[in-house]
Amino acid sequence: MKTKCTLLLLFLFTAVFSQDLPPIVKYTPDVYGAGNQNWMISQDQNKFIFFANNEGLLEFNGAYWKLYPSPNETIIRSVKVIDDKIYTGSYMEFGYWKRKPNGLLSYHSLSRAIQSKILDDEQFWNILSYDQWVIFQSLNRIYIYDSKKSSFKIIAPSAEIIKSFKTGNIIYYQTINQGLFEIAAGKNKLVSANPILKSNRIVNIYAKEDNLLIATQKAGFYKLSGKELTKITTEIDNEFLDGSVYSCIALSDGNYAIGTVSHGIFILTSEGKKKYHISQRKGLSNNTALSLFEDNEKNLWIGLDNGINCINLNSPIQSYVDDSGVLGTVYASQLYQGNLYVGTNQGLFYKKNKSNDDFQFVTGTKGQVWSLQVRDETLFCGHDTGTFIVMNGNARCIFSKSGTWQINEVPGHPELLLQGNYYGLSVLEKKQEGWGFRNKITGFDYSSKFFEITDDFEIYVSHEYKGVFRLKTNQELLKISSFTDYKQPTKGKHVSLVKFNKTIYYANKEGVFKLDHKTKQFIRDPILSSVFEKDEYTSGKMIVDQSPKIWLFSKNYISYFAANTISNQLKKNSIPIPASLTNSMLGYENITQLSPSTYFFGTTDGYYTMNINDLVFENYKVAISSVSSHALNGSIKFNSIMEEGRFSYDENNISFTYTVPEYNKYINAEYQYLLEGFQDDWSDWNVKSSVNFKNLPSGDYVFKVKAKFANTDLNNTVVYAFTVLKPWYSTNLAIIIYLLLSFVMIRMLHKEYNKYYRRQKEKLIEENNLLLEIKELENEQQLMRLKNEQLSQDVDAINKELAASTMSLNSKNELLAFIQEDLKNTSESESRSVKSVISTINKNITGKDSWSVFQEAFDKADKDFLKKVKEAHPSLTANDLRLCAYLRLNLSSKEIAPLLNISVRSVEIKRYRLRKKMDLTHEQGLVEYILTV
Repeated sequence: MKTKCTLLLLFLFTAVFSQDLPPIVKYTPDVYGAGNQNWMISQDQNKFIFFANNEGLLEFNGAYWKLYPSPNETIIRSVKVIDDKIYTGSYMEFGYWKRKPNGLLSYHSLSRAIQSKILDDEQFWNILSYDQWVIFQSLNRIYIYDSKKSSFKIIAPSAEIIKSFKTGNIIYYQTINQGLFEIAAGKNKLVSANPILKSNRIVNIYAKEDNLLIATQKAGFYKLSGKELTKITTEIDNEFLDGSVYSCIALSDGNYAIGTVSHGIFILTSEGKKKYHISQRKGLSNNTALSLFEDNEKNLWIGLDNGINCINLNSPIQSYVDDSGVLGTVYASQLYQGNLYVGTNQGLFYKKNKSNDDFQFVTGTKGQVWSLQVRDETLFCGHDTGTFIVMNGNARCIFSKSGTWQINEVPGHPELLLQGNYYGLSVLEKKQEGWGFRNKITGFDYSSKFFEITDDFEIYVSHEYKGVFRLKTNQELLKISSFTDYKQPTKGKHVSLVKFNKTIYYANKEGVFKLDHKTKQFIRDPILSSVFEKDEYTSGKMIVDQSPKIWLFSKNYISYFAANTISNQLKKNSIPIPASLTNSMLGYENITQLSPSTYFFGTTDGYYTMNINDLVFENYKVAISSVSSHALNGSIKFNSIMEEGRFSYDENNISFTYTVPEYNKYINAEYQYLLEGFQDDWSDWNVKSSVNFKNLPSGDYVFKVKAKFANTDLNNTVVYAFTVLKPWYSTNLAIIIYLLLSFVMIRMLHKEYNKYYRRQKEKLIEENNLLLEIKELENEQQLMRLKNEQLSQDVDAINKELAASTMSLNSKNELLAFIQEDLKNTSESESRSVKSVISTINKNITGKDSWSVFQEAFDKADKDFLKKVKEAHPSLTANDLRLCAYLRLNLSSKEIAPLLNISVRSVEIKRYRLRKKMDLTHEQGLVEYILTV
């Protein structure tokens, strides 16, 4: 038992099943956002694909998925596009969906009109069309809807309906245990009651000339000619025996696609030969194919029990996916003597080229294969354990001291080969017995993954972690005499170095650099470096094929350059295949030219082949799928895509989604857009199928979008014109109103200003008049004040004169009194003349006291001054008051002395005593104080 298991494992390892298959695009429920199961598929005139899904109607336009929930929240079992309507059938409900101007679909129920006639628990599993009629088939009845008259006709067979079919202009259906019927003139007509058709479920029916080709679930294919039923043998008849066949369609190329419940799908030729068997093991998401559909581009869509797959049957790319892991990651490949050799991390495998043979393992090569190169018509294998020569499926080790990266020829020495090893460089020599190891080149021990040798025996080596070296050796290739370590260009991840058109190129993330043979320096090549612009760098691996072309890889493209036959200038060609889809090992990408236009690309899970001459697609068109707008932090509004858009000023965040309805796995459409009125130039080509313009100012805009697919410019440009309206306060009407209001306001302001200035003028005149009056009054007051001052001065002068007169009179009276006393003292014997003089004196002496007279006169002149001083200073004597009066008259001490008949010194003493009596401070002046009383 152990021996049998060992042999089985050995067989599985040495033989790997291989069949190149069309690319399979997988869509999981998480990707399309709906239910797992998809029961029926259809396509509209825009090439959008529709699926009858467990959650509703599922739409895919090549870029975006959109789910429309079923109208009654039940599973949609059937879908059929007829003209511009998408008809669907579900649980006790059928109707159609129609596209609104904004690009979205809206549902219109047909069954509601005949709701009372629909059976309880009835589901509609199929939809067919014939002229103006649409046929909805349930398991119990067939409902025929006349789209012109909007009327219904119901056909109710006596047995349960299995399925309905259409071939040409005839509608067929099969019932349980009764056979095959057709609908003729709105009635049932038995076509065949053959026991085989009674006991076998019919999967599909096709018209073949005057006959019918019938595919059954368990018995395979039959031809019905009249009443005669004939078996047609195919290569997959055994697959029908377990009854797993569930769906079948005829393809446009005459082949047939058959979906099973447990074995995936089969593609049969028209002769019944098996072309492909594609199962979950070979790339399908699931082995249960519930529905099949071929679209306009000959892609085969599969509605699976868990997801959706699309097989690009007409793709120029064929792929092999190693789900078993036996083959492993492909690092190298080579076409040699009619065999395709593939080097992987599992070892070396080979098979006959252009065949579906199994890959055979080359014994003794288990482990990592780095390179496969044909030198001197011999296939060399660079291996982790050394160097092998491969012949007729056998490998012979000729060097085992170190792992070998690659092998190059030595200029002028056809008997020598230079190989790059883990520890440096070594030489292989061809002798009489064959190729063998000669020597290691001393003086350089770094790993030499990529290297090239020039005609003057300079070796350029690229080391991923140390950079680029230039080594100088002699023709004997024994040792390195000198070497140069380049500072520029710099080292980097996934770099490489190759010779193309006799020029050495080096690539890193900064670009591609070519060696100037005169200066021995690397110069950046702008043409090749364009591959890595705009953050496209993923790997600097460069490959030169036999054409010759030089291939480079970037994030979204595989690019190749070939010299122009006239100018010898390199011409760039880019294939829009993203690195994320190819599953290539970064830094270890590998290409082999299988034919002038067919190339082999190794991947981490197998490989794919591509015919670059078939990368021409001309029947695609770009279309705008939605135009949405929203205000800041507002909800999204979908707008009409059929007419010019008009958006309010605050609804100025505009988004466009557009698509090329293509469903290719490896090649993506690229888009370029222009918004006239906002930008001057077209955008760069990009695979992103949407763009958002934020906060657009008011104005008129024209949005344009164009596309290209596989380097082919599509022949249409979509144009959408729209206007962002001005805010209400900036509209033309508002501006006219503003102008009118401004005119009115200007008139009013002008009028008010005139009134104001008139009032101001009147006020100014009035104020000036008032000022003049005030000025006149002030002048009058000034004049009056001057007059009053003059009068006051006059009064003061008069008062002084009065006081002086009074004092003079007083002095005269005193003098006369004194003379009188002297005369009285004379003897009585005086003469009569003396008495006469005394009498005259008495007549001239004033009757009143002279001081009293002076006081009275002074008080009248100076408003009771003496009285006020007496009240303020009661201790003052009459002489003190007299002195105050003289000081009040502003008389000096010299003027006061004769009035008091005393000396000036006595006056000063009196003034000092007066200050003391008045208790004045040292700072206070006596005269000043008296003047203020």
